[in-house]
Amino acid sequence: MTQTLPTSVAETRTAIRTVAVLGAGIMGRGIAYAAALGGFDTRLQDANEPALDKGVADIFATLEKGVASGKVAGPDMVAARGRLKAVRSLAEAARDADLVIEAVPEDMALKLQIFRELDKTTPKHAILATNTSSLSITEMAGATGRAPQVVGMHYFNPVHRMKLLEVVRGLETSEAVIQAACEVGVAMGKECVVVRESPGFVTSRINAMIGNEAFYMLQEGVASARDIDKALKLGLNHPMGPFELVDLVGLDTRLSILRFLHRTLGEKFRPCPLIEQYVAAGRLGRKSGRGVYDYPE
Repeated sequence: MTQTLPTSVAETRTAIRTVAVLGAGIMGRGIAYAAALGGFDTRLQDANEPALDKGVADIFATLEKGVASGKVAGPDMVAARGRLKAVRSLAEAARDADLVIEAVPEDMALKLQIFRELDKTTPKHAILATNTSSLSITEMAGATGRAPQVVGMHYFNPVHRMKLLEVVRGLETSEAVIQAACEVGVAMGKECVVVRESPGFVTSRINAMIGNEAFYMLQEGVASARDIDKALKLGLNHPMGPFELVDLVGLDTRLSILRFLHRTLGEKFRPCPLIEQYVAAGRLGRKSGRGVYDYPE
């Protein structure tokens, strides 16, 4: 029997019990951590077994650090660990999920392939979400037969610390699904903003412009990377400088976003040649050991 979408906030609270997270990278494991700690039965999926093992180990380590710092209660940690299951098969992760959150790399062809598969393997009532920071929710929804049930849920790194969740409305996303995504976000300890689909949404669009301009300033010799970072932290009260942030996010990820924004919004987002050079040289940030700054093992 086909199940209907929740139509009220009260129904939403009980409608979503099982959350599948696709991709055990930095964002995927962070989302899975928030889901398990938020009370949802959580399936973390990745076809790469070492990546999956590392994802689970990092989630457990983050929970333990939370207990040690007093931010997570011991019984909550135990319960969260019990709710988390690691699986390699997408079909196994999705087959009983009420909500699937895709957190794979920012490659539209890959995302479309996943959404087509999810449309076949998830229950008819399931909500399909993407953690994309810039790509079209509407295009992903078009790969399914359930466009009203497709939504953007854009989390921020590190997920266990960052409070914001951008809930992104595609062309046909239903109000019930927007409501459900916000309810899930609140259960995960997030504060939600609802955004109409637009290239880069709110945060990625502004961050990309700031970071790109910082690279132009570095390329022109206006100031050193450390002094640019210090200026924005002390002068504009940013918690991280633009180069510290891009090293955390990944220069390849930021470049991909800039290229997309350049195609869709024009010349003001043309990537600085210096970030192109860094990526070509393999300087991708913390994950590669070197970006704007060096990160010795």
